[in-house]
Amino acid sequence: MKRTRRRSYSVFIFALLFIIGMFVFVFRWFSDGRSWANMPYNGHYAATGIADGGTITDCYGELLAYSSDGERVYNSREDVRKATLHMVGDTSTNISTSIQSIYRSSISGYNILFGASSFGKLLSNTNMQLTIDSAACAAAYNALSGRNGAVVVYNYKTGELLCSVSTPTYDPASPPEISSDDTAYDGVYLDKTLSGLYPPGSTFKIVTLCAAIENIPDVEDMTFYCGGSTDIDGHKVTCMDSHGELTLKEAFSHSCNIAFAELSCKLGKETLEKYADSLGITSSYKVNGNPTAKGNFDLSKAIKAEVAWAGIGQYTDEVCPMNMAILSAGVARGGSTIIPHTVKNTSLIDLSAVMSSKSLIKPSTAAKIKDMMRSTVSDYYGDWSFPSLTVCAKTGTAETGKNDDAHGWITGFTLDEDCPLAFACVVENGGLGFYSAGNVVSQTLETIADNMRNEN
Repeated sequence: MKRTRRRSYSVFIFALLFIIGMFVFVFRWFSDGRSWANMPYNGHYAATGIADGGTITDCYGELLAYSSDGERVYNSREDVRKATLHMVGDTSTNISTSIQSIYRSSISGYNILFGASSFGKLLSNTNMQLTIDSAACAAAYNALSGRNGAVVVYNYKTGELLCSVSTPTYDPASPPEISSDDTAYDGVYLDKTLSGLYPPGSTFKIVTLCAAIENIPDVEDMTFYCGGSTDIDGHKVTCMDSHGELTLKEAFSHSCNIAFAELSCKLGKETLEKYADSLGITSSYKVNGNPTAKGNFDLSKAIKAEVAWAGIGQYTDEVCPMNMAILSAGVARGGSTIIPHTVKNTSLIDLSAVMSSKSLIKPSTAAKIKDMMRSTVSDYYGDWSFPSLTVCAKTGTAETGKNDDAHGWITGFTLDEDCPLAFACVVENGGLGFYSAGNVVSQTLETIADNMRNEN
């Protein structure tokens, strides 16, 4: 009798474990089945998963990728194909952040009940419309003129990413054989808008300005003197010009290193680090599930002169282009920002990112920074740089610590109600930011504005 009872208990326990195991498996099947099918080690999906997949279009319905006779076909224009490579992807999974990688199972027609079968495809919506303007991406790619870098533009009211271009690139319709020692394709599988890290140069002065407004009493009434260089504890800090006497507003517009070195030393390590963190420089955001690279701002070992250089945007500072665009959007929106997204299909959008905003800056501080960024364009760069738009911006020329030319930067936003655009651009070894990155952004913004206004 006892033996029978023990056997009954054993059968009951095994049955219970079996039921629990089946429950866990079914739960994981429904919650993770799509991602299992999408894994790179799934040979069918990795090699041929999208050969007969759905159509990908841009925000205006322009074809970016589709399937024909068992092959993946891309846009008819070579510049569009190259410009949208890192956003759309190719038939491989080398660019892991691309749409055709992260949404591979959706494009292939995976169905939770029927898998990737033909019947499953009939029940699935395999088509995807993206938020990007492919013509604007091509304009950015062409304006880069073969130089490496990254360009980001998005609608800071809706979060729609309109332009995302990373170079170097290649033609997905004719992928090259890339060897490990081919320097022409260094970093080609990396989307630099999301994963690139660069010294920010004077674009970082937005962060230092924010910290100064909120922590140095009467800073807006201060004046500074720039003679082209200054000595900080026996170390020389230089400026690109000898500006003479400057107000804070003029120091920001003229990007005076001497004035911002003085502000950085007044603020000190802890305050600068606090604002680099709170303004998102060292944060990682999720853009359609892809994390942006965390920037670097570590002053733990910095001497006073290095703190000065850090506040100018040099020393060991590093920032991600997407994070800089998100910061500029925060200034444009009065202190709170919105995270970009790239897919129009409502079922695939990360609504938590689209519908919520992140507070970065006090509204009163954002208003002051906005005014100074506007003056930088209207009184210094010249509004002629952006013929049909009202732009607020800050450029940067970031030394690389090598014998190469500096990286050229620009970040900012527009004030136009019909074209609310936040942007960031870096041109590797492009030299002066206004002439390199500024030109790229000008052509890109004008293309976006023209298309947005013609649509309305």
